[in-house]
Amino acid sequence: METTLIILKPDAVQRGLMGRIIARFEDKGLQIVGAKLTKIPMSLAERHYEAHKTKGFYPGLVKFMTSSPVLVLAVRGNGAITIARNMMGATFGSKANPGTIRGDFGVSNSFNLIHGSDSPEAAARELALFFQPGEVLEWSRAGDAWVYDMSAGKPE
Repeated sequence: METTLIILKPDAVQRGLMGRIIARFEDKGLQIVGAKLTKIPMSLAERHYEAHKTKGFYPGLVKFMTSSPVLVLAVRGNGAITIARNMMGATFGSKANPGTIRGDFGVSNSFNLIHGSDSPEAAARELALFFQPGEVLEWSRAGDAWVYDMSAGKPE
């Protein structure tokens, strides 16, 4: 099972979309194993987006991400990173397909509602930035037997 970081950005929180977006992940069969509503400090936003530091959009991105509360989630499932990124859709709502989070809720070419880790390495790094040890939980859901075919001994 993979665990990925999802951030519902300030625009998603301010627009009251948190519940509807979380429901999409749960409806898909992914498990929420960590959650916190927080206002990201400037230093954390700078570390999180340090790969973009030399890009022109970096200052605006950091300012946006620290402007309002965000909902930070740890989401787990078989192939969770790829599944979550597919659910998110193209980077900007104006280009995202209907049926994706950004395609259904976004039109902006600046605000894009949600962040998701793009690789297992990024997920490990990002989860460690936003969650302290013990804040991402291990727990079994009775319904997982109906989400994953476990007949081969591993989730399929």
